[in-house]
Amino acid sequence: MTSDGRLPPAERRNYKNVVDALVRIVSEEGLFTLWRGAVPTMGRAMVVNAAQLASYSQAKQSLLQTGELGLAVHHDSRVCYFSENIFLHFCASMISGLVTTAASMPVDIAKTRIQNMKMIDGKPEYKGAVDVLTKVVKKEGFFSLWKGFTPYYMRLGPHTVLTFIFLEQMNKFYKRVVLGEADAAGGGL
Repeated sequence: MTSDGRLPPAERRNYKNVVDALVRIVSEEGLFTLWRGAVPTMGRAMVVNAAQLASYSQAKQSLLQTGELGLAVHHDSRVCYFSENIFLHFCASMISGLVTTAASMPVDIAKTRIQNMKMIDGKPEYKGAVDVLTKVVKKEGFFSLWKGFTPYYMRLGPHTVLTFIFLEQMNKFYKRVVLGEADAAGGGL
């Protein structure tokens, strides 16, 4: 329904409301059309979550191990630029958002094109996600898989930052209040 307005007037479905859309989709295109793109959507969710969690943990550990220059904070016998605080969580989250954007954009393109594909001579435009990616690379070039990187990152970056800052703060709260650790930091990832 949201993309209907972007179609040329002759191709618009002009649904009256959600119920009208559901009834017409089922009667005109079949019940299983409602799940078109569900598998690529799950694949995208897996890629996003795996990339976010792994890259956040790795970025956080790497940032905690930085040091050896003037603006560093001293921990024991080593010098570090970062300590366990919100600034560390923010920087690690932004790095994670960057990695997640790069990893998930090709999957997101495949998902979106499958969800919006048309039937050509009674056959679907694409056979699956690999077919979408192959056709996109052949027709539009390899780097077109990351077309729109900046706006995608501008959306995903803040989402990732808020997710991990809230997570770290909730972990810190849990450790202090429930576990009774007076000097508890965030952690957990």
